[in-house]
Amino acid sequence: MPPPTASLSSAGTLHRYTKRLVAFEHASAPSSSSGGAAPANLVLWIGGLGDGLLTVSYPRTLAAALPPTWALAEVLLTSSYAGFGTSSLARDARELGACVEYFRALRPAAKIVLMGHSTGSQDAMEYVAGKGAAERPKVDGVILQGSVSDREGLRESLSTDTYEKLVKVSKEYIDNGRADDVIPASLGVKVYGRVPVTAYRWDSFLGAEGPGKGDDDYFSSDLSVEKLRETFGAFKDVPLMIVFSEDDEHCPKHIDKQALVNKWTNIVKENGGTVDEQNGGIVPKAHHNYDQDPEEVVQDLCRRVSGFVEKIGKGNLTSSGSHL
Repeated sequence: MPPPTASLSSAGTLHRYTKRLVAFEHASAPSSSSGGAAPANLVLWIGGLGDGLLTVSYPRTLAAALPPTWALAEVLLTSSYAGFGTSSLARDARELGACVEYFRALRPAAKIVLMGHSTGSQDAMEYVAGKGAAERPKVDGVILQGSVSDREGLRESLSTDTYEKLVKVSKEYIDNGRADDVIPASLGVKVYGRVPVTAYRWDSFLGAEGPGKGDDDYFSSDLSVEKLRETFGAFKDVPLMIVFSEDDEHCPKHIDKQALVNKWTNIVKENGGTVDEQNGGIVPKAHHNYDQDPEEVVQDLCRRVSGFVEKIGKGNLTSSGSHL
């Protein structure tokens, strides 16, 4: 790994959107169309398990590639870094609501798009389709990137004994009123290294009661059409783009990625929503977080995201005849 250099630093503005949480807005060149002012519209980037500010490299490249009226801000949540094991999607959605509200007050005319990366995609789904969604500040679009299933990924990567042990112990803890207790390392379960994970969060990932029963289980390939109508069907008034990496190492190899994206897309459209299929879809040769991918692969992602937000900014993507 090369030593740190000045080129790895990132200029920008750190926004304190609650007393203890911040969002880092990458610096952007002033737009001539806005009279030299900072870009008005915003992509709020939400990381995955273990991610925090600047821990994934492609957002910096993406921030520089966006149309001149758009900027990108990485959102820090309580669940960032090692906090995911004792948090929940519901808490993430509440904090994202506070972040959206902050930027709405700062830039009343702004278009705001949520871009979820990995488990950040689950946060974006929870924001739009989860309990209390109607009361949250509205957003103008959602991008799902790396929307893989933790349940299916863990089922493939773990031994049968470890997987079944996690399911059994988590359920026992929950049944005994200990949902918020951390599963001890002494049980030999160390899937996420030294990160403490509660019984609730393990059960949320694994969904011991069946497909779609875990709170985090938005993207499994075996979810019923009825379940998907409750989730993807909620995108009636929020334009959506799905970008799925062709070589995503966290997606089981037996899953047909294109068929999965098609299924989600059809559910949205059947329920009156809009999906940007022109820019979205499978990104060739891309991996989960693009960190080791060639520049042309990263630029392909940037082109797709830029195309989507440009449509949002111009009002060319609407659902049910209206914008939020």
